Amino acid sequence: MKITVLNENTSKSDKYESEHGLSLYIETKKHNILFDCGQSDIFERNAARLGVDLKNADIVIISHGHYDHTGGLQRLLEINKTAKVYLSEFSFGEHYSGSERYIGMDKTLKSHPRLIYTDDFCKIDDELLLRTLNEKITAESINSFGLNIKKNGELLPDDFRHEQYLTINENGRRIVISGCSHKGINNIVSLLSPDVLVGGFHFSKVNLTNDDSKAFLNNAACRLNNTNCIFYTCHCTGIEQYEFLKSILKEKLSYISSGDVILI
Repeated sequence: MKITVLNENTSKSDKYESEHGLSLYIETKKHNILFDCGQSDIFERNAARLGVDLKNADIVIISHGHYDHTGGLQRLLEINKTAKVYLSEFSFGEHYSGSERYIGMDKTLKSHPRLIYTDDFCKIDDELLLRTLNEKITAESINSFGLNIKKNGELLPDDFRHEQYLTINENGRRIVISGCSHKGINNIVSLLSPDVLVGGFHFSKVNLTNDDSKAFLNNAACRLNNTNCIFYTCHCTGIEQYEFLKSILKEKLSYISSGDVILI
């Protein structure tokens, strides 16, 4: 399996652009998958630099309904005329950072004919499976870190019902791709038992100058270290937080940036 990082918060070199967001191009035995599309058309420009033809994507997966993973969707639909787009039935919710900043999707896309809305379990074929884990993970076990959803005019901590995770079964291994792991990276690893996990860990707002927060991150790292999983992280993990995790997970954890290509 080949994963090319089309967009991430950082870049491998000056040759590649970056922005707060995520977009991965995943080549498996059966599929060419675009997983998220960042917040702009940077994914398209970096794809050209990396020799990736986005017209060859046969499946698009949207991990969740935030602008930094979906802002490039309109452009993708213009470039690629055939790929189906799989996203949660809750993707177009009223998502906010704090009380005023709307961070949700472009609602003009909601009725696009190529969008396929998924529920808690969507088996695309023997290779690809999408799950939300909504039936397993409760809102009480999630730290929303100030991200909210508006329901009936009231802002509530987001329970991230709109987030889904892609499991790719290849050569007897489970590779899980996660956009931000908002439902808790340890919850996800415990329930999906991946051999490899690629994605953000949602730790960037963990304050390492605070003893309780540092203990929280240390506990999370130790739990991950007690698994047999290999991790490639990015985006919402945070650079300082990544360095802390790396000190514990060592060779089990790597960081990926715009322009990186990994073989799994």
